[in-house]
Amino acid sequence: MQDDPQGDALPEPLARVLGDYETHLRSERDLAETTVTAYIGDIEALLEHGHRLGIDDVGALDLRALRSWLAKQQTMGLARTTIARRATAARVFTAWLAGSGRAPTDVGSSLGSPKALRTLPEVLRPDEAERLISVAADLADDGSPAGLRDVAMLELLYATGMRVGELVRLDIDDLDRDRNVVRVFGKGRKERTVPFGIPARRSIDAWLVRGRPQLVQEGADAALFLGARGGRIDQRAVRSMVHRRIADVPGAPDLGPHGLRHTAATHLLEGGADLRSVQELLGHASLATTQRYTHVTTDRLRRAYQQAHPRA
Repeated sequence: MQDDPQGDALPEPLARVLGDYETHLRSERDLAETTVTAYIGDIEALLEHGHRLGIDDVGALDLRALRSWLAKQQTMGLARTTIARRATAARVFTAWLAGSGRAPTDVGSSLGSPKALRTLPEVLRPDEAERLISVAADLADDGSPAGLRDVAMLELLYATGMRVGELVRLDIDDLDRDRNVVRVFGKGRKERTVPFGIPARRSIDAWLVRGRPQLVQEGADAALFLGARGGRIDQRAVRSMVHRRIADVPGAPDLGPHGLRHTAATHLLEGGADLRSVQELLGHASLATTQRYTHVTTDRLRRAYQQAHPRA
């Protein structure tokens, strides 16, 4: 129960419907266990709220009850994203009630959700990105395999905007160094081909020729990037490395690998790339996801205008 830990247990009719709904989510919709748990927790809280309003039959749930439940979430200080998720859970539940004949109408079909506050992602300036690579390259001058690997990973993350999970899954065969492209498997194993520049290729060549052979151990298979023990590197090690290297750049925001993804997208758009191309490079399913980076560039333009124009 989420809303009132001291509340009464659900009456048997509501508890039975909740059990039927859980079976539906698992057996018919085949949802992930974490999703089922979240949905059931939300709906249990909704039914408890309804019970306190005197509603002991799901057929009597109405839009007013749903809205008062969401309003209570707001008074409890819950995040907009949490309230929006619970609104979605309520709509899915009421649709099931109507579709299964347990309610005469789908009362949640007109239930709105609070809009999430959009925050602009922090990114590096072009000079900070250049400084990041430069500092890492200076540290790799001793020829250590970890240093060569870190430079190659930073170059590839910034050059391609790929996700950290995509980076660690790369195999050597995913690289085409003649054409300067890499095959990336994104969410849902969707494959895309992403180009990278000459600096990235040089750092990758240095890693493959001088660094990787010093670390590789049996069982690493064809993994492109290796950890300290010679196996495929994991995401935590990459995140730690990126935070550590960015800390060496004076004035730069503390970013992880996803911050480099934001940075790559922003710099592409600022450099004149079109939205569709950036969408394809990043592997976004929706153009709307890519469009948020235009907010970053517009915000920068507005700040520059306000600082520079005498009549801003």
